Amino acid sequence: MPVRRPPLALLAVLACVLAGAAAPAAELAGHWAGAIELPGQKLEIDVDLAARAGVWTGDITIPAQGAKDLPLAGIVVDGAAVTFAIANIPGDPVFRGELAEDGATLAGMFTQGGQSFPFSLTSGESPVARARAALAGFDVEVERALTELKVPGLAVAILAAGEPVLLKGYGLRDVERKLPVTPQTLFAIGSTTKALTAFVLGTLVDEGKLDWDEPVRSYIPDFRLHDRDAELRITPRDLVTHRCGLPRHDLVWYNNADLTRQELVSRLAWLEPNKDLRETWQYNNLAFLTAGYLGEMITGQSWEDNVRARIFEPLGMNGANFSVHDSQQAPDFALGYEEKDGVVSRMPFRPITNMGPAGSVNAGAEDMARWIAAQLGASGAAIQAATLAELHTPQMVLAVPPDPEKPELPTASYAMGWFVQPYRGHHRLQHGGNIDGFTAFVSFLPQDDLGFVLLANKNETALPQLLERVAIDRLLGLEGRDWIGEALAKKAKSDAAATEAEKKADVARVKGTKPSHPLADYVGAYAHPGYGTVAVELRGKELSLTVNHITNPLEHWHYDVFNCAEGADDPALEDTKVQFLMDMKGNISGLRAPVEPMVEDVVFARRPDARLTDPVFLATLTGEYQLVNVRLRIELKGSSLVAVLPGQPTYELIPVRGTDFDFKGLSGFSVTFDLDEKGAVRELRVTQPNGVFTATPAQ
Repeated sequence: MPVRRPPLALLAVLACVLAGAAAPAAELAGHWAGAIELPGQKLEIDVDLAARAGVWTGDITIPAQGAKDLPLAGIVVDGAAVTFAIANIPGDPVFRGELAEDGATLAGMFTQGGQSFPFSLTSGESPVARARAALAGFDVEVERALTELKVPGLAVAILAAGEPVLLKGYGLRDVERKLPVTPQTLFAIGSTTKALTAFVLGTLVDEGKLDWDEPVRSYIPDFRLHDRDAELRITPRDLVTHRCGLPRHDLVWYNNADLTRQELVSRLAWLEPNKDLRETWQYNNLAFLTAGYLGEMITGQSWEDNVRARIFEPLGMNGANFSVHDSQQAPDFALGYEEKDGVVSRMPFRPITNMGPAGSVNAGAEDMARWIAAQLGASGAAIQAATLAELHTPQMVLAVPPDPEKPELPTASYAMGWFVQPYRGHHRLQHGGNIDGFTAFVSFLPQDDLGFVLLANKNETALPQLLERVAIDRLLGLEGRDWIGEALAKKAKSDAAATEAEKKADVARVKGTKPSHPLADYVGAYAHPGYGTVAVELRGKELSLTVNHITNPLEHWHYDVFNCAEGADDPALEDTKVQFLMDMKGNISGLRAPVEPMVEDVVFARRPDARLTDPVFLATLTGEYQLVNVRLRIELKGSSLVAVLPGQPTYELIPVRGTDFDFKGLSGFSVTFDLDEKGAVRELRVTQPNGVFTATPAQ
């Protein structure tokens, strides 16, 4: 892969001269590692040298300066006297030294700008060669893990010193047709997409089109939040660091392909927060959707076009795409699978294109290796080094205590699209991704110059994270831990606990109760401005509920509470409870459901029958009615009725259900039109707190 060559400080760009005693020039070829002895510190350097047809080439890496594989020029070898130089460097930095008799050490003095410091280099294996040797036998561990954790297939890319040292597919991308996984096999990478969205915003910062700390409303004028104060203060940085004050509210978008990104962002105005802005870290997909939409508003291009132009094309990620539909048109894509009751079976693709900025990308391990190489400083990415560093800088500490059983993984923070969590004391950034049938995990250790991509075609499997730890232990020479075996034991315990919990589900159920109404009375549409519409239907002798095109049968639980029963084609709503609500007249007026556990149950108000907003039908209800000693006039204005009484304000009538209307602004006042068999108004009843008054059509 090509690498970025950023400008360096005093010692970040070097000209090297090495002189020594007589020794074969060929002994210089290879990898050299060592340091310059600066006052009070060592500046570590790596040098690679090669001779081809009598011409010497080489490069130098200075990890502390972020310089990687800088090319050497003007290399001259005269016996043991060797010169390495980098042209056009201020201060004329030069190394002069001696090649030891055994050819294993180069030592001498480094000079730059009139100052000299000792240096020493030792011949040895290159980081790439060492990494490949450390991974010997890793395949055996992967195959064992696939079998024991029942994962159909896995694609792996491991990088060392900026290049892949392992790029391989394991198992099957299609179990039924026995098709193997390859490094190019497309997997859904889920929420690891979020780092791409943050990266795009970073490029806009570089172009002066975006300020991380400017209010979002500066870029999206009609942006609204439930919390007005937060609405005015929230910034792009808040969107990509999960600190907007909102819990997930995922049912707003899950399986809802009908809404545009603009419409989804507009729904934020109706979603209840549970924390103040920046009070705590809370994972939120809708915030990252908004970040992607923000980029669209600034550039005038779609999020897909922004990612393609600013990431995929510069990095050569030619196989990656943005939708499961596109993946299924490709020659090499993985099917998704899930495990239920110990059996692994196909899981349907879940289209989430409108939520793309939060997680819709599909890619193979080979393309994702290019993405991780860019995070480690490889060239090609259209972003400034300082901006990339800011994307990797922790912004919020997770309010989650570390697992005492895993001291290797202490408290985590969140940067911009990346979790920052050390592993055994080594600085590490990572992110996982889960979407129906797929689990992804990507990570990199910038100070160790290591990167990892692990893509599995099984729903919510721990395998990618576990194998990343196994690989790190090997590459860093750390004492191994049986991550796979421990995970299997833990999974067995959790599966047993889940089975036992299911047996006890009825404990919280009140036996011997029945619904307050006939089932037909619950049928209707129930709406919430943020979550949309829930449709309740009567199918045979059972109710069913549909939200976001997911239909689930309802079983009576107790009183007016119903449960989403097993057996739905899409089990996403299984075991969700809904409670039907009554108004003061005893009518079913709404339903409530715990669709977001971090806030109060969300209430969906029952929508009136469609004809109650139909001007043609409403016109049949207009006219004058004799009410006691006054005449009540019902008029049509647009698609609404109004009631006019002598000496009183005009009241708008709010449709409820059947032919019932409430007086707007008057609690406890309503009107009901009683129709004959031909649909004509027979009488009109006005309900007030002190009684019910009957009116007949005026003659």
